[in-house]
Amino acid sequence: MQELLSALTRRSFLASTAAAGAAAILHPFSALAAASQAHLRIVATTDLHVNVYPYDYYADKANDTMGLARTASIIAKIRAESTNSVVVDNGDFLQGNPMGDYIAYEKGTKDGNVHPIIKAMNTIGYEVGTLGNHEFNYGLDYMDKVLAGAGYPYVCANLVKGELAAKPTDDPLYMKPYLIKQYEIADGAGQKLPVKVGFIGFVPPQITLWDAQNLKGKVVTRDIVEAAKAWVPKMKQEGADIIVALSHSGIAAGQSDGMENASLYVAGVEGIDAVVTGHQHLVFPDPKDFAGIEGVDVKKGTLQGKPAVMAGFWGSHMGLIDLLLERDGGKWKVVDFTTEARPIYERVEKTVKPLVESRADVLEAAKADHEATLAYVRRPVGKTSAPLYSYFSLVADDPSVQIVSNAQTWYIKDMLKDTQWKDLPVLSAAAPFKAGGRGGADYYTDVPAGDIAIKNVSDLYLYPNTVRAVAITGTDVKEWLEMSAGIFKTVEAGKADQPLIDTSFPSYNFDVIDGVSYEIDLSQPAKYGSKGELTHADSNRIVNLTFNGKPIDPAQKFVVVTNNYRAGGGGNFPGINESKVIFVAPDTNRDVIVRYIIDQKTINPSADDNWKFAPVKGASVLFDTGPKGKNFIADVKTLKIEEAGDGENGFARYRITL
Repeated sequence: MQELLSALTRRSFLASTAAAGAAAILHPFSALAAASQAHLRIVATTDLHVNVYPYDYYADKANDTMGLARTASIIAKIRAESTNSVVVDNGDFLQGNPMGDYIAYEKGTKDGNVHPIIKAMNTIGYEVGTLGNHEFNYGLDYMDKVLAGAGYPYVCANLVKGELAAKPTDDPLYMKPYLIKQYEIADGAGQKLPVKVGFIGFVPPQITLWDAQNLKGKVVTRDIVEAAKAWVPKMKQEGADIIVALSHSGIAAGQSDGMENASLYVAGVEGIDAVVTGHQHLVFPDPKDFAGIEGVDVKKGTLQGKPAVMAGFWGSHMGLIDLLLERDGGKWKVVDFTTEARPIYERVEKTVKPLVESRADVLEAAKADHEATLAYVRRPVGKTSAPLYSYFSLVADDPSVQIVSNAQTWYIKDMLKDTQWKDLPVLSAAAPFKAGGRGGADYYTDVPAGDIAIKNVSDLYLYPNTVRAVAITGTDVKEWLEMSAGIFKTVEAGKADQPLIDTSFPSYNFDVIDGVSYEIDLSQPAKYGSKGELTHADSNRIVNLTFNGKPIDPAQKFVVVTNNYRAGGGGNFPGINESKVIFVAPDTNRDVIVRYIIDQKTINPSADDNWKFAPVKGASVLFDTGPKGKNFIADVKTLKIEEAGDGENGFARYRITL
């Protein structure tokens, strides 16, 4: 193996046998390659979002599902399995967790300083990278300073300075569109032969909308496929044997101009041999995602017959494309391939089991900034004028849900202000996440008034969802709320101490829609079951539904801001699915809340009481919550609540008179 490895003249082609162990088993393409055949392995990361350490800064605890330091351990093994390998990154490395914000907002990037994610990537030895949409979140000047610290080049073929030219090859590009590198590659007979490998990069065109405040008047974007069709022939003319597309763009059906997720159609461009894709935070090849899309083989891992890979997010996977090359008439061509996404962890029942340990030198590269980030997330970034708690979030309008809605509304109004949707009224849908249940009697949000730190945001928003907006009618709004109201059992008039909550209905599906006012009539049966099935078609639990003080117009159009889970059909809410989505944000809901707190400096999370229960004569219900909830009973203005003894498993029980 060492003789073969010595044929490789460049840093990123060196198999790290010292790290992985000399006993590694070669990939069949390396072991069985004939004369004039060679194995080239493309090792790819994507959507790292500054996650060097296996650590969730929001929750302020270790997390075995993330971290480039873990994926770096796989890289060493991967290199040792092949005679020729190259490591690439597919973008979205610069923003996405508190370390990224700490460097951007606190430490800064003075000339000569190297960003911690770049330090880590330099340690690993990347060959080339492309830009993702999140590279622009802090502005172009900041991005340029960060890229200056990279020990490898970046390429992007559809990011244009000023204005588009008449044709793509005349565009004044922001950086080089592609890179062609010549290597001495060892074939199956041990002969050293030259090969030219080209890398071309693409960014979602939507960056000019998502980061308009940073990019307007400075850069524009061109359609990804249009750029690829123009530049790939130039790469061939310059002698590229093999061309790898670094496409920070996902996989979707239905080609259109300027489409966000265009990797399927990038693969169809003549001359491209392999595609590294990403952006969607999914895994490819994998039978769970992208099944049924014409031109996508989820088992073999191909897009229009070309090998492709998507390596999850936050370092959860390492993407692999193995190419068996054959030299024919002085040129190399791909004669066989395999693709794979190797995970850094596995789930055993409900437990996460790490498959690799962190690489020590990668941890060390970012250690100082990791420790500074811990101090950063534990330090207040704003104040809250009232306590944030969720003890009564299932029975009354609630401050922990209210603040999420406030932040979402603030964000989406800014995002849509220059779009065709700017004049539609904005509503916000948010649900309580920490609301007892199986989580136990302490599983509630409880942040006192006063200083609020970034890590408190994980109390408000548990999941790494991203923001989405849908355009729907007043009728859709009512049905959305009818589905949410399925969490409650039917209450009979004149009957005392009836159970209120249907425990089979998850609290994260109890959406409160802010911006309208309404009552929930518990004497009516639930219109929809917990899985979205229509159970009582004639039932109307949602009554007195108003907008701006008037009965809602069933035909009026609204923009409702929510998350990718709900907008994508999660929870089976009637009429809410991808077809209604008008805006897919590049930001997580958590990040939006943090930005909102920083912007507002002092937030007022007090619930605006836009919903309540309709009276049910002579009826009372029982509701269990955490014992600490008794400290906030007086804050709940829409209900008559009294203590009713102890519930089960440490919960406190309350009586609500309707």
